Amino acid sequence: MKQISFFILFFAFSLTALSDNWPQWRGPTYNGISVEKGLPVEWSEGENVAWKLKLPGGSSATPIVWGKKIFLMAQTDKQISLLCVSTSGENLWMMKVADSRAKGASEKTLASPSPSTDGKRVYAMTGEGEVVAVDFAGKEVWRFNAQERYGRFRLGFGYHTTPVLHDGRLYLQLIHSGGAWVVAIDAASGREIWKVERPSDGTNECEHAYTSPSIWSRASDAQLITHGNDYAIGHRLIDGKELWRVAELNPKERYNRTLRFVASPVVSPDLIVIPSAKGRGVVGLMPGASGIILPGNKSEQWRLTRGTPDVVSPLIYGKEIYLNRENGSIACLNAATGKKQYEERAHAQTYRASPVAADGKIYVTARDGTVSVLKAGPKFEVLSKNKIADSLTASPALANGQIYLRGIKALYSIGK
Repeated sequence: MKQISFFILFFAFSLTALSDNWPQWRGPTYNGISVEKGLPVEWSEGENVAWKLKLPGGSSATPIVWGKKIFLMAQTDKQISLLCVSTSGENLWMMKVADSRAKGASEKTLASPSPSTDGKRVYAMTGEGEVVAVDFAGKEVWRFNAQERYGRFRLGFGYHTTPVLHDGRLYLQLIHSGGAWVVAIDAASGREIWKVERPSDGTNECEHAYTSPSIWSRASDAQLITHGNDYAIGHRLIDGKELWRVAELNPKERYNRTLRFVASPVVSPDLIVIPSAKGRGVVGLMPGASGIILPGNKSEQWRLTRGTPDVVSPLIYGKEIYLNRENGSIACLNAATGKKQYEERAHAQTYRASPVAADGKIYVTARDGTVSVLKAGPKFEVLSKNKIADSLTASPALANGQIYLRGIKALYSIGK
C-alpha cells in the first residue's frame, strides 16, 4: 500500500510540467487526471461560463488543448472537419479531413476518434479510417487511409477507436472481424514503423473492439496496452511484441459471443485497471507482468468477477478506483485490494463520457448535459450537479484553469 501511495504521489508530481495542456483523449498521462487547481465546482448556462461557441456539427471526440489553441472534430452532412479554436472562444480555422455521409447529430458519428497533438502537429482519425496530420496553421503534413492500407473495417457499430500518441509515434488499434492489427506510425512522416497481428480465439461480436489503446509508463519504462476480442495485451513499444495477455475476461465455460469491449483500460505507475463488458469482471494488474495472466496469477493485484462499466472507462485517482456505469451508478474501489468502498448514483441518466479528476474532485458527465462533481475519497459526497443545455457524450478536457465541455451543438469553456 505504501508503494502504491508513493507512486501515485510521484506520478502527480511528474504531471506538473504538462498541467496546462490536455493533448489527447485522457489527458497528458493517458488516465484522465490533471494537476490543475481551482477548477469550477458549480456552473450553469448563466453562471461560470467564460464563453460558448456554436459548432458546425456533432462529435463524441474529446477536445484537446495546447497552449492557447483548442482542436476538435465535427461532422456535418458533407464532411468531417478538424477545427481550431482559440482559448478565448474564437474560430481560427477549419480543415476537411474526409467526406461525410450523414450529420453528426448523435453520439454515433464518424468523428468519434479524438485528435491528439505533440505541440508540433495535430493528428486526427475518422470512422472511415482516414488518418491525417496537420500543422498548427491547419496545413496538411501527411495522410493515409487505414482501410486502404490495412483492410476494410468490419464492425457492427462503426469504428470509434482513438489512436494514442507517444514519443513521436501514433499507435493504431485495429480490431474487428476483418482482422486484428496493432500498428506504429511515425508521427513526423506518416510511414509505418511496425505492424503486428493480434491473435485471439474470440468469435462473433467479441471480435468488434470499440476501445482505445493506452500507454503505461514509469520512469524510463513504457508499454502499449490494447484491449479487445476477449483480451487485454501489453506490447513492447520498440516492435509491438506481446509481453503479457490478461485472459478469462470472457470465461470460456460461460462464453458470451456478444461481449464486445467498449470501456478502455486505465493506468497509473503502479496499477493497470482492465474492464470487460456487460457487467462482467474487472482486473487490477501490477506492471511487470509476463505471459498469459489467468485468474490467481501473481501479477494480479486483484480480480473481480462482476461489476465492470460497459462503455465508460475507469478512473484511478488517489487510493481509489472509480467505475462509472452507463446508468450513473458509481462504484468506488480500494486501489490496493479491489474492495468496494461504496456504490451510489449521483445522477440517474445515460453516460458515455469517461470521468476526469483534478484537485481532489471527480467530474462525471451525463448525456443530458449534467456534470456531477464528487469529492474524491472512500466516502460518497456530491459537491454539485451542473447542467447545460446540450448533449454531452465527449469526455471533458481540463486545461488552463478551465473545463472544456464538447456538446453536440456547442463548445463550452467553464471557468473564469
